[in-house]
Parts: sequence; C-alpha cells; structure tokens
Amino acid sequence: MSGGPSVRPVPLYPILYEPLIRRALEEDLGRAGDLTSDAVLPPDLKGEARIVARAAGRLAGLPASLSAFRLLDPEIEIETHAADGEDMAAGAVLAIVRGPARTLLSAERTSLNLLGRLCGIATATRDLVRRVEPHGARIVCTRKTTPGLRALEKYAVRCGGGHNHRFGLDDAVLIKDNHIALAGGLRTAVERARRAVGHLVKIEVEVDSLEMLREALDLGADVVLLDNMSVETLREAVALARGRAITEASGGITPETAAAIAATGVDLLSLGWLTHSAPALDVAMDIG
Repeated sequence: MSGGPSVRPVPLYPILYEPLIRRALEEDLGRAGDLTSDAVLPPDLKGEARIVARAAGRLAGLPASLSAFRLLDPEIEIETHAADGEDMAAGAVLAIVRGPARTLLSAERTSLNLLGRLCGIATATRDLVRRVEPHGARIVCTRKTTPGLRALEKYAVRCGGGHNHRFGLDDAVLIKDNHIALAGGLRTAVERARRAVGHLVKIEVEVDSLEMLREALDLGADVVLLDNMSVETLREAVALARGRAITEASGGITPETAAAIAATGVDLLSLGWLTHSAPALDVAMDIG
C-alpha cells in the first residue's frame, strides 16, 4: 500500500545515536577487526558504494546508519540523495559513500541492519496512518522497543507520520491493572499518583470495562487507555469520555481492524508491534 504525504521529522542529534552505532560496530569488529577485508583489500584501495532501497517504503534513519562509515573513518565522503520521512521507490539510490574500500565493507552490515530496521518501522507506521487518517485518529507507538534502540525506533515512527507514547517510565503516569491490584484499588492508585507527581505530569489509567471507565473519569484521569474493547464498547466509551479525557484504544489492533477502531472516534490507537514486530525493509549496498 502506498502512503500519504512525506513528513519532515526533526532530525536527531548525533549524540543520541552515535554511541549506539559505536557499540554495534564494536560488536561486529570484535577483538581483531574485519579479518576478511583487511586480508583481501590493500589499505590504499578506494571504492564507491551506493546505498539502495531494494523495496519501496518510507525512509527513516539514513543519517544514523551512514554514521557507521564516518565513525570508522572521519574522512569518508557521503552524498545523500534522499531524506528521512520521504517515500522511496524500489531501486532508489539513497546515498553514495566514497572512501577506503576496507571502511566501506567493514561498516556495511552495521549500517544496513539499522537502516532496514528503521525503514520497516516507518513504512508500517505510514501504512497505518493512511488507514486511520479519514477518522482523525493518531497512530502511536509504545515502550515495546528493542533494548538500546528506543530513541531511534520511536524516531522511525515519527518518520512514518505516527506519534510517540511514553519514551520511558519517567514521562507520565500510566496506571495499569497490576498497579491497581497491588495498590488495592483504582481510587487509591490515582489519588496516590496525583499527590506524588508534579503539576505538569499527565495521569493515564488503563480500563477494560465501561464501569471502570466511569470510575477513572470521575477520578479526573487525563487519558484513558481502553484495553481490548470491542468496536461497539469502544464507541460507548468514547461517548462517555468525550470532553473529559483523551481516549486511547490498545490491544490486538491490526492493519485490518485499525480503520474500524478509528471510526469509533478514539483519539489514539497504540500498537506495540510497530516497534517489536514490523518487518525490516530490504536495503543493500552496491559496489561497482
């Protein structure tokens, strides 16, 4: 499915991703470096490589992925032909990298692993955004991210036209079923949270029934997470919460069900699989 218009996400500061890329390079190079390239290629051999999209999709993470080459050789030349947030056709040349042949091959897999992962997330997000757009709902991600890659994966969601839920546990209060069970009830949990957090911190409550929703609304929840509700129940829940709290549908949402869920009038659809299960997009590096 082709997506909607391109987006222009605010670029990430290199300080946010370079440590991640450095660790990935260290993982790949190990203790002795690239044995194959160092043995086969003369140190003064130069090369030119094209970073290519093998499949159509939405671009995300190009600057971060290309930094793998610069971290190995600051003198490498990089010529970009596309920008994050743009749609790309199969066969499109995204960038050209020129420099020592050893550097090109040693950084290749780290660069492509990251680029394919982030483009896959952005493409899946873009396609979902397109499905719910007529209903005015937003697609948001969750904290179900790859350990260490959260900032980049959430950035990829933004490249796809989606929005971000919490980045971490310190962003906002989200009272879920286990919190309620251990606190001894919803009222106790909400009242304790309101006493403990600052005035700028939002309080969201997960509810799985209309009765529980009414209680959360009466307690002044800012956001209600409508968990695994049927379309019919979601429609009732949205009517109850209108003007009182932001509504978020969550649980088991798929591309096939997203439009019907958005049509209930919910403000947000949150999907963990965007960042934990979206298939990587096929990208490659061609030389010669």
